[in-house]
Amino acid sequence: MDNNNKQDPNSRSNWQTIAMLVIAAILTFSVVSGMNSYLNSKRRHELSYNEFVKMIDAGEVEAISIGNTEIKVTPKKGNTKYSQDLDYYVVRLEGDYKFVDRVLENGVVTNRENKDPSTILLILANYALPFLFFLLLMNFTMKRMGGSGIMGVGKSNAKMYVQKETGITFKDVAGEDEAKESLTEIVDFLHNPGKYTKIGAKLPKGALLVGPPGTGKTLLAKAVAGEAHVPFYSLSGSDFVEMFVGVGASRVRDLFKNATENAPCIIFIDEIDAIGRSRDSRMGGNDEREQTLNQLLSEMDGFDSTKGLLVLGATNRPEILDPALLRPGRFDRRVIVDKPDLNGRINILKVHSKDVLLDDSVDFKEIALATSGAVGADLANMMNEAAITAVKHGRGAVSQKDLFEAVEVVLVGKEKKDRIMSKEERRIVSYHEVGHALVSALQKHSEPVQKITIVPRTMGALGYVMNVPEEEKYLNTKKELEARLVEMMGGRAAEEIVFDTVTTGAANDIQQATNLARAMVTQYGMSEKFGLMGLESKENQYLSGRSVLNCGDATAAEIDQEVMKILKDSYDEAIRLLKDNRDAMDQIADFLIEKETITGKEFMQIFRQVKGLPEPEAKQEEGGEGPESLETGKQAELTAAKDAAGAPSWSQQEAGKSQSNQD
Repeated sequence: MDNNNKQDPNSRSNWQTIAMLVIAAILTFSVVSGMNSYLNSKRRHELSYNEFVKMIDAGEVEAISIGNTEIKVTPKKGNTKYSQDLDYYVVRLEGDYKFVDRVLENGVVTNRENKDPSTILLILANYALPFLFFLLLMNFTMKRMGGSGIMGVGKSNAKMYVQKETGITFKDVAGEDEAKESLTEIVDFLHNPGKYTKIGAKLPKGALLVGPPGTGKTLLAKAVAGEAHVPFYSLSGSDFVEMFVGVGASRVRDLFKNATENAPCIIFIDEIDAIGRSRDSRMGGNDEREQTLNQLLSEMDGFDSTKGLLVLGATNRPEILDPALLRPGRFDRRVIVDKPDLNGRINILKVHSKDVLLDDSVDFKEIALATSGAVGADLANMMNEAAITAVKHGRGAVSQKDLFEAVEVVLVGKEKKDRIMSKEERRIVSYHEVGHALVSALQKHSEPVQKITIVPRTMGALGYVMNVPEEEKYLNTKKELEARLVEMMGGRAAEEIVFDTVTTGAANDIQQATNLARAMVTQYGMSEKFGLMGLESKENQYLSGRSVLNCGDATAAEIDQEVMKILKDSYDEAIRLLKDNRDAMDQIADFLIEKETITGKEFMQIFRQVKGLPEPEAKQEEGGEGPESLETGKQAELTAAKDAAGAPSWSQQEAGKSQSNQD
């Protein structure tokens, strides 16, 4: 690797250029020769010598051109026997002594076929122009593939920004205070290197930004460059790898050469796992990607950090990166850019709302509570959807209602008002959703109900229940998870109690409940049978969240039995709660069928009236539609954020609650 690094950086590009010229020449010769052969075969017509003699004797020949081995015959115009679109040839016969007399007697014009003096022009017309065409075509193709043309196939195509072009600073980044603090030290080093070098400190050569998609890793990297006021080279890991072997390594060399000339500066490689994947010969490997990675490792070892050159990488798959890339001296720091907490989501909503007109009803804390586990990209999308909704309804400012509707649009899609369900289906959906809501309200460790609706949505939900926690939590107790399982089973339990049968609508509930119960057994140590044994591990923390069992087949079968037992106990508990409160379930379901959508406050008022319960002392303000529960002062479980492997993401979990009647 060191020897390769000492080679002339342009030597590989020169060989690639020569190869391109040779390929273009071969293509030109093949195509032109093939076309000439094809055209000649279509126009050429061979005559026998006897037929040629008869043509001359009959006066049907206008002229002949005598060559070394053959004679080209030009028939007289107007002769219908011979076409003017064909070229007639006859093999020259040296033993015909009467040939000259016969030609002269019939007035045939005779030409001696000589080589055209403009042979060079013919070559240019036949070969040079097609060669130039192929060369330009290949050059254009190389550029479209991300290169710099044939003469610059190994050059880096990184985009260079300066501070005034990006205009992004740490003020534009919210919800990632810990990540910003880690990067602020790097910015300070670029501003004031003297106070660090004086004590012997060195600038970290690289910092790796790790986190789920949409958390703002790229935005943070641009903010670092904007704060430091230095050039910012930005490119993706896939930009290095092309179809030609060696191009990626050449581009890495060219990138670091340009960056060194413009130091101090920042190199940002997004999706670095495209070239930084761990080298493994067992699966065959990839020579081009590995050469590119080797060159990147060599360059990061070779540059002088005192010049102010910093490499930033971003990935959401840190577990597949090569260990050599992560060792100290290359990417010295790993900056976690995780999902924002409650305050972080509030600050993100404020950042994305700075150019949006808001009315006095907007409360970002309520929205942040309803979107636990959402990332910055989700919140930006919700704010934009809220603005679009406000314009659609003819309002001049975004209201709290618009924001909650935007959350629902992102979770379960838009309302399908043109979908008509039969009366029986409406009753089933209504009881199903009321079953979820009633079980949630009857349990101490469940979240308060915000809204119940049986209006179909575009993502497949025929109805849903929206629950909003009272405060954010980072830990879930066993009782809270058990209450969550009972709530998931509430819809199916209501169907069985009322209609003495079940439908396909609980498919999503069953899937979500199974995932949660399995996580309780295999990951959380909440099973009496297996105790604290870790039976499952995460395969990918930030993307799919898939898990892998770390046990034998016999143990896996026992795990299935334990999960089935937990789900059965949860279902039995849901049946018991709903049977004890059948009168309330019937009245709430009838009200929901009539209104189609009811608030959490209306839901609790009906329940209290049926059960004869007094109103709570601390009542909500008039007109408010906030969550309400039978249990006052309880702490709601965190719905999706900080959930462990196997548990769905925030949008999936909320949709799991709501999409309880899917097609």
